[in-house]
Amino acid sequence: MGTELQGKTIAFLAAPEGTEQVELTEPWSAVQQAGGTPRLVSTQSGRIQGFDHLDKADHFDVDTTVEVSDQGEFDGLVLPGGVANPDFLRTQPKAVAFVKGFFDAGKPVAAICHAPWTMIEADVVRGRRVTSWPSLQTDLRNAGADWVDEEVVTCEGGPNTLVTSRKPDDLKAFCQAAVRVFAG
Repeated sequence: MGTELQGKTIAFLAAPEGTEQVELTEPWSAVQQAGGTPRLVSTQSGRIQGFDHLDKADHFDVDTTVEVSDQGEFDGLVLPGGVANPDFLRTQPKAVAFVKGFFDAGKPVAAICHAPWTMIEADVVRGRRVTSWPSLQTDLRNAGADWVDEEVVTCEGGPNTLVTSRKPDDLKAFCQAAVRVFAG
């Protein structure tokens, strides 16, 4: 077990349903293996339902909600994908404010696959170099981002450091970049 993230707590924001499970569990494990403490944040308490693409997978216990938490409790934020997850989160004002708070505070954020939809709603991608699942490229460009088709993109050209990746096949590179950025 590494110590790069010793003493650091990383928030993982997920909707009650629709999170691509591997995009939650792989970065979660990477944070733990680097000595950090991952915490699952959602819009409601209880458990979330993970998905393997469109099929229901495992349940995960929620540690806290956007109602009672803010970026001040955390050293960084991971936004897993899944189509339904960020689509739901971007309709929840407290979830959008939670995400925006990390950018406003200059704290690192890592987002994969469809997760940038929530960042678009928070109006935090303008002028940022990002990648995502290909179907989001027009949405990101329309929101002012510089979208590129790369395995992982680390953008320091804003109020915080932002790591983005396209899909589950990019998880190894995504996790490595996220841990490096969270370590500071």
